Amino acid sequence: MALYFQERNNWGWMLGRGQRACQRVLPFLERKLGLERTFKLTLAALSCGAVALALVATAAGRYLAGVTISKTRAIARATAGLPPDRAAIDADWARRRGFDMASAQSKHAKSFGEYSPSQQRLLDYAGLEPERALVRWGNFNKTVLLPGTVFEADNTGRSYRMRPGVRSIWVRDFPMKGVMKAFFQVVDTPRAFELARDARVEIVAGSAQTTNSWGLRGPEPNLNAGLKGIVLGDSYMQGLFVDDEHTPSELLKRDLARRTRNTVEILNTGCLGYSPEQYYYTLIQFAERFPPRFVVVSVFANDVGDLFDALEGQGDWDETAYWLDRIRQYCASRRIFHLVVPAPWVNQVEGALKSGNYPGKLADRLSSIGPEYLDPMPAFANARLAQVIEDRRKGQATAGNPFFNGRIGDGHFSALGCALWAQAVGERLKLLMDLREAQAAAERLRTRANP
Repeated sequence: MALYFQERNNWGWMLGRGQRACQRVLPFLERKLGLERTFKLTLAALSCGAVALALVATAAGRYLAGVTISKTRAIARATAGLPPDRAAIDADWARRRGFDMASAQSKHAKSFGEYSPSQQRLLDYAGLEPERALVRWGNFNKTVLLPGTVFEADNTGRSYRMRPGVRSIWVRDFPMKGVMKAFFQVVDTPRAFELARDARVEIVAGSAQTTNSWGLRGPEPNLNAGLKGIVLGDSYMQGLFVDDEHTPSELLKRDLARRTRNTVEILNTGCLGYSPEQYYYTLIQFAERFPPRFVVVSVFANDVGDLFDALEGQGDWDETAYWLDRIRQYCASRRIFHLVVPAPWVNQVEGALKSGNYPGKLADRLSSIGPEYLDPMPAFANARLAQVIEDRRKGQATAGNPFFNGRIGDGHFSALGCALWAQAVGERLKLLMDLREAQAAAERLRTRANP
């Protein structure tokens, strides 16, 4: 329109006039045109209003409106050179999670009737029928469906947690509606085996796990132990498909007891589907009740989004780093040893490494100093090589990687992998403790020399 007015003005000067050439409109035509413009604008406004009302009247519409407003504000702040608004980011996450959980709950309720009677009986026993199934946010940006007999909601930041005093066991390859075959826990009784047999699914032998009165995997904590620690993490630390005696935390406890010749207690707060935000709130929940000398944070590629996207370099690395840095700050303010340990993905041990993305991009964003970060990948690669060499010397074919649960088509640590992880972490923690003791001894010497 501005170009149009400029062209009309130039045409007037070309005609030799000293003013803009304008075509006059008769008064009655001008009034008619004005009414038409007013009518069209009113109609457009009413149409937009009707669309807006229709959107706001639905959950999807309200969610879309909230996302649009939030993104507009974020763009405005960035344009003005202002830092991101953390309160707005948290509100965005809450909005998205609420919408996703409601949608998943609705879908699960609608699809439940499509299961066979035997499958429904197993789901009902597990607490996965619509009335008791726990639909919560987890795995960073996803929604998880959990058995209500084994898990319960947590609204303090963790989203969900394991129920205390429950012995459960894993069901394998249940045909959930969709493309996924599900693994889930059921209360460990003879009835569980009967229902699994009727539903034609398998219970994983040796996978029973027990939670203590704190709702954590493992025995009751020894509050009088000389050395206390907390392990934060997801399913890798929970110890999927391994028994209570061979979780990473239990094996780390034994490793440190041997290295330090002290009584050691470690809280295993690992829980499947957890991500760094949940790690942080888990630490806050237990650290006052169980003051640790060290905290180990186990991270994995899906802590930034989809696993395979993360391995290709995609994902929200900054959001993950934000929560990991909050954990580090909490530990630093209390002089707690802090160690971040990325869990190796079995495909990285066996195939293309791609460590520049995971864990490389994550390591680049951490504020941790070098000794506070430990990549156990070399330890797993060395152990794998040693096993292959031994097989060759015996003239045997090399089976699948024994440090992961490949025997059941799973990528988590096997009992051997848990032990290997514990050995690498135990060695680093002992060095960190020795360093602090050496620094304290040097300070005492300086004090004596310069009273």
